[in-house]
Amino acid sequence: MDMFIRQRIKAVKKGDQSAFADIVEMYKDKIYQLCYRMLGNRHEAEDAAQEAFIRAYVNIHTYDPTMKFSSWLYRIATNLSIDRMRKKKPDVYLDAEVSGTDGLTMYSQLADKGTSPEDALESLELQKMVQEAILKLPEKYRTVIVLKYIDELSLQEISDILNLPIGTVKTRIHRGREALRKHLGHL
Repeated sequence: MDMFIRQRIKAVKKGDQSAFADIVEMYKDKIYQLCYRMLGNRHEAEDAAQEAFIRAYVNIHTYDPTMKFSSWLYRIATNLSIDRMRKKKPDVYLDAEVSGTDGLTMYSQLADKGTSPEDALESLELQKMVQEAILKLPEKYRTVIVLKYIDELSLQEISDILNLPIGTVKTRIHRGREALRKHLGHL
């Protein structure tokens, strides 16, 4: 796969736009998931992922072939997500009570997907609680937790993406887990 990516990058540098489409196709789901886990909003994640690919295309000449392309692309997406988190504080919370109702939240307004078994509900509630806990983490811990446990990247890859020493990455993962443990201790 690395050889394929290298060939596509060479083609892009020579002006072949369709070669970049191949790269986008390979990484679009992973980059979107990274952005979604960081931002917690589908539309924001789509925008951030799209912007990450645009920046990668525009700046492809700065890519260092000695580095993994995926790490370079993840760094771009991670930095964009962090920038978006810093610029925009949430203005609507799904667990906030809807005015004029008797304790209903925005969650009660979401469409039912048709599955109603008790296990599915518990699983969804657990996923929701974990995602909410991740979103409450400070950005430096949220970033490493998402990269390590959601995207399953190695410590070295995270180090490369964030341009941090591995020791710092390990410390942030540990502190992020501790913060999650505090948020989710009741489970």
